[in-house]
Amino acid sequence: MSSQSSSHNPHNVLSAAGVLVTIGIIFGDIGTSPLYVLKAIIGNRPISETLILGGLSCVFWTLTLQTTIKYVLITLRADNNGEGGIFSLFTLVREKKKWLIIPAWIGGAALLADGIITPPISVSSAIEGLRYFNPNIPTVPIVIAILFVLFVIQQFGTNVVGKAFGPVMLVWFSMLGVFGFISFIKFPQIISAINPYYAYKLLAIYPDGFWLLGAVFLCTTGAEALYSDMGHCGRVNIRVSWIFVKTMLLINYFGQGASVLYGKGFVVGVNPFFQIIPKWFMFPAVMIATAAAIVASQALISGSFTLINEAIRLNFWPKFKINYPSNQKGQLYIPAINWGLFIGCVFVVLYFRESSAMESAYGLSIVLCMFSTTILLYFYLLKAKWNKFISIPLTLTFMIVEVAFLLANLEKFPHGGYVTLIIGSSLIFVMYVTYESKLIKQGLEKYVNIHDSGKMLVELSKDQSVAKYATHLVYMTSAASVDEVEEKIMYSILQKRPKRADLYWFIHVNVLDQPFEASYKVTHHFEDDVIRVDFNLGFRVEPRINLFFKDVVEDMVARKEIDIYSRYVSLHKNNYVGDFRFVIIEKYLSNDNLLPFFSKLVLNTHFLLQKFALSEGREFGLDAGNVKIEKFPLIVPNKTKSIVLKRILD
Repeated sequence: MSSQSSSHNPHNVLSAAGVLVTIGIIFGDIGTSPLYVLKAIIGNRPISETLILGGLSCVFWTLTLQTTIKYVLITLRADNNGEGGIFSLFTLVREKKKWLIIPAWIGGAALLADGIITPPISVSSAIEGLRYFNPNIPTVPIVIAILFVLFVIQQFGTNVVGKAFGPVMLVWFSMLGVFGFISFIKFPQIISAINPYYAYKLLAIYPDGFWLLGAVFLCTTGAEALYSDMGHCGRVNIRVSWIFVKTMLLINYFGQGASVLYGKGFVVGVNPFFQIIPKWFMFPAVMIATAAAIVASQALISGSFTLINEAIRLNFWPKFKINYPSNQKGQLYIPAINWGLFIGCVFVVLYFRESSAMESAYGLSIVLCMFSTTILLYFYLLKAKWNKFISIPLTLTFMIVEVAFLLANLEKFPHGGYVTLIIGSSLIFVMYVTYESKLIKQGLEKYVNIHDSGKMLVELSKDQSVAKYATHLVYMTSAASVDEVEEKIMYSILQKRPKRADLYWFIHVNVLDQPFEASYKVTHHFEDDVIRVDFNLGFRVEPRINLFFKDVVEDMVARKEIDIYSRYVSLHKNNYVGDFRFVIIEKYLSNDNLLPFFSKLVLNTHFLLQKFALSEGREFGLDAGNVKIEKFPLIVPNKTKSIVLKRILD
C-alpha cells in the first residue's frame, strides 16, 4: 500500500493544541448527533429490547465501519498535499475516468445541501430542551434568531469565535461522557448491544426494522467533515482526537439506551438525551447543547464557503465575490452563499418547525455524498497501488452499507426527503451548466498563431499615426498554448479600434490539481513588444491577478527584462511609469447561430446565471478604473446557405 505524503503539512503534527482545535473544528456535526439519533430511532414505537439494543448495535457498528474504518483509517490517506474533501479527492483521480466528475458533482451538491439542513436541526434539537421548563415555549423564533446572528457574524471572520470552538466542544463531549456514564453504570448490561446479532435482529426480524437505518444513519452524518477539514487540522490530530470523541459519543448513546430500556423508561415528548440530564443541570445542559449546535453549524457554513471556492476554481460554479475577513489561511466569506444558506435554513425551520420533522430531510443528502466519496476513493486506491484483494472488498463493503442506508433513507422521501433532493438537484444543475457552458464556448472559440499577427502588433506599436491607447495593454486569454491567442483578441487590437500600445501582454491562468501551488512563466514573443505570462495556481488559491501581475512586472524590471517607463520622450527621461490597461472580452449568445437546442439552452442558462455572478475583471481582482469591457457574440455560422439572395438590377 502507498499514499501521498503530507508530511510537509504544518498541521500534520500531533499536539495538545492541535487536538483541541480539531475537536472544535471537525467534530461539531457528528458531535451533536446524540441530540436526535436515539429519539429518531424510537419515534412513536413501543420500547423493547430488540428496538433499543438493536438500535444501539447499529449505531456502534456504523460509527466503526463508516466513520472509523472508512474515513479515519482509509480516506484520510487520500490527501492532496495535505488537503482533503471530495473536490480534492476528485483532482487526484480525474485523469482516470472522465465520468468521475459526476460523483464529484453529486458529493459536492450533497455537502452544500447538508449545510442547509444541519444548522436548523442541530439548533432546533438543542433549543427544544427549553420545553422541559415550558412545554408551550415557541422555539421557531428563537431558532431563527440564533441562525440570523450566526450568519451575520460570518462577514467579520471567525478568529475570535473560532478560538472558543475547541473549549466549547471539549465541554460538550465531556458532558456527553459524564452523564452518559452515570446512566450507563447503573445498567451496565446495556453493553451487550455491541453484539452485532442485535443489529441483525433489528434489521431482519423487527417489523419494518430495515427502514430504521434511515434514523441510525444520522449518527455518522458528520463523518465527511473529517476528510473535508483535513487541511486545517492534519491527519494525526484527527485520528487521535477521534478516539476521545467516539468514546464520549458511544458512552452517551449507551447511557441514553440504558435509561430508556432499564431505567426511567421512555417519557413521551421528552428527548432521551435530556432524559439522562439531572434536573439541577438542565438549563446549563441546554445552553451547552445550543453552543455545540452553533459550533456544528459554523463548521458547516465555513465548509460550504471552502467548497464553493474550490468549485469556482474548478469551473463548477459561477464566479461569486469572495472576501477574506482575516489573514488566516483558508478563511473566507462568500456573501451570496452566506445569505443563500441563511434563506435555505429559515425555509427549513419554517417548513418543518420541529427537529423531529427535519429528521426526514436529514441524512439523504449525506449518504449520497458518502457513496460518491466511495466511488472516488476506489480509483484513488487503484492509483495508490493498493492490493486489489484489499481495496475491492473494502470498497464493496462500504458500497453495500451505503446502498442499504440509501434505500432506508429513500423511505423518508415523501416525508421531507424530497426537500433535500430538490436542493441537491438544483445545485448539481448549476454545476453542470457552468462546466458544460465552458466546454461549449471553448469549442466555438477560434485561435490564431500569435507569430502570424505579432509583426503587425510590433508595427502598430511604432505607428505614430495611431493615437496611443495605453503604454501597457493587457488581455486575459484562455488559449492553453503559449503560441496562440483568441482570434477576437487580435480583432480587438487591430480592427475593432486599432489599439496602439508600447507593450502588449497576454495573461493566462492555469488551475492546477495541487491546492496551493503558485508559480508563473514568462514567454517573450517579440522583445519589448509582446509578452505572455502564464500563472499556475492551485484550486484553492485566490486568483488575485492584479497583485500577482504587479509582482511579475516588478520582478522583470529588477531582472532588466523590460522597461516599464513611458516611451514618450519627455516622460521617459523623467522616469514616469506608463499606464496599464486591461481589456476583458465578454461573450454573449448571438441569435445568428445554429447551435443544437440543448447547447443553446445550456448557454442561455449560463448567461442568465452570469447576471448574478462576478465579471471576469472582478473575478481576477482587476482595478475597475483600468479595465475596458468589450462584448463579442458567440456565433455558429450556417455553412450551407439554403437561401441565395439575388440582386435586382434596374
